[in-house]
Amino acid sequence: MLDGRLRATVSRGLTPIGHSLERAGVGPDLLTLLGLVTSVGTALLIGSGHLIWAVIGLTLSGLVDLLDGTVARTSGRASPRGAFFDSVMDRASDAVVFGGVAWYLGRTSGRAPVLALAAVALAMMISYERAKAEGLGYDARGGLMERAERMVMLGIGLAFDVLVPVLWIMVALMSFTAVQRFLKVWGQASDDLPARPGPLGGRHRRTRERDGETGLPFSRWRSMDRPASRRAVRTPRPSRRSRP
Repeated sequence: MLDGRLRATVSRGLTPIGHSLERAGVGPDLLTLLGLVTSVGTALLIGSGHLIWAVIGLTLSGLVDLLDGTVARTSGRASPRGAFFDSVMDRASDAVVFGGVAWYLGRTSGRAPVLALAAVALAMMISYERAKAEGLGYDARGGLMERAERMVMLGIGLAFDVLVPVLWIMVALMSFTAVQRFLKVWGQASDDLPARPGPLGGRHRRTRERDGETGLPFSRWRSMDRPASRRAVRTPRPSRRSRP
């Protein structure tokens, strides 16, 4: 939700900084790499137990993630290759940060790291659903727990040292988000299903046209699809008055 509602607003606010970085010769790919390095440092801070410093590192990595897109747009250097590079580095950053969380939790509990593993697995699934849907021409954006929400909740868990309860909430909401995106794409894809053979050998539509409605009821489809030789033909009945 935050990605769709606040990202554009925050990006506009960071536009002057993006112009300054562009004039300084800082490119979007360099910022993307800097975001990954910041995430690695954040993971090390989490694993070593410096949770407050880890919150600062998490905030910096999120800021850099916003700046690389801003610099790409302001400099006119946005490209499919840059978008691919940014997406891959985001997934690597997620894996590294949650790896640090698993390392930290492993010092106190033998099973708590499984929560971090579940969280990073669901994060990858949510991202994959969007990538696969967009590759097929559908839209899978949105949901309760996108990347921005994950980082905010993780920051809360780090700041107050309540990682286990926060991870439980994250896993539940991320599972719901994965189902949300699946059903969203499933509904869009159902409009493109091919027609299937009807019971009388003809073909009828399973769904409405994607760009508009046909306006014909199902009974009309059946009558139009039925072979002409099998359609009912009414013959005139002789009138009683014409009998001899």
